[in-house]
Amino acid sequence: MPTGACGINCDMCKLQLMGICSTCGSGKSPEAEKKLAAQRRAFGGTCTILECAVLNRVQYCLRDCGGFPCENFSTGPYPFSPGFLSMQARRRSELPPAMDWNNRPIEVPESFWKTLARKDPMAVSNFVLGEADGKGGVIFPFLNAVVRIDPQKRELAQRVEDDWLPVSDPMLTLVTLLYFNRVEHLVPLAGELAATNDLKSAPHFAGSHELNMKPMLERYANDPAGFRQAAAHHLGGTPGDMADLSFRLLPFPRIPVYYLYWKPDEEFGARIKVLFDRSIEELLTASGIWALVWRVNIELLRA
Repeated sequence: MPTGACGINCDMCKLQLMGICSTCGSGKSPEAEKKLAAQRRAFGGTCTILECAVLNRVQYCLRDCGGFPCENFSTGPYPFSPGFLSMQARRRSELPPAMDWNNRPIEVPESFWKTLARKDPMAVSNFVLGEADGKGGVIFPFLNAVVRIDPQKRELAQRVEDDWLPVSDPMLTLVTLLYFNRVEHLVPLAGELAATNDLKSAPHFAGSHELNMKPMLERYANDPAGFRQAAAHHLGGTPGDMADLSFRLLPFPRIPVYYLYWKPDEEFGARIKVLFDRSIEELLTASGIWALVWRVNIELLRA
């Protein structure tokens, strides 16, 4: 692919068109090694961005590096402007727009909040292995974050050091309300794994309702080490012995989700599959399961 590790598409450059300059390639490409060697011969040094990408086995900085934008970009004369880097740094801390399977913005019904407000927060916290905050809210872990849902304020907040900061997270809000409003007792794990097509609600996951794993494959298809880093080190996943790589993640303490990863080979491309403990059928509707996977995928991509 004629795109450099820094993100510049060399097909759009006249220097490439005229044969004056060649693409640097991604940080994992033969072109990158050749370009670095040519730079050493010609200039006695190399592009720090390309050198870093090759050293750290990063294909494309903008997509694959959790440290972007770094000083290699901000201190150099190119390839990006301070305004672009500032925008990237700001927006990388944001969540993407929460859209349903028909690509419509998520709206959390008021009735969901009212239902939770009528429930006993102590009972709910016991059923989900959370903690009642003594003010009508429930505190619970979501992956590597500690979150509080407050039905009186209609608010979701995340613990940051010793403070609670309100967050706008419609998808997590929706999933949490669907789960907390549905659970009526401590549901034991079934100990049986199931894919969406094994669930009673399997027909709901057809067509546009299918779990969207395309962004995950675009990011991790050729980066199993990156997938391991995201699932295990950033999100605290427990390694398993399924597929080439597998991890058990806990978006909620009583709802384990299993991510299975197969490396690409001569016959098939990379594959990522999600499995659930069959008890999830008692805890979430099909739309809730779809939303939960969407939200976990976002954390894997952000990691």
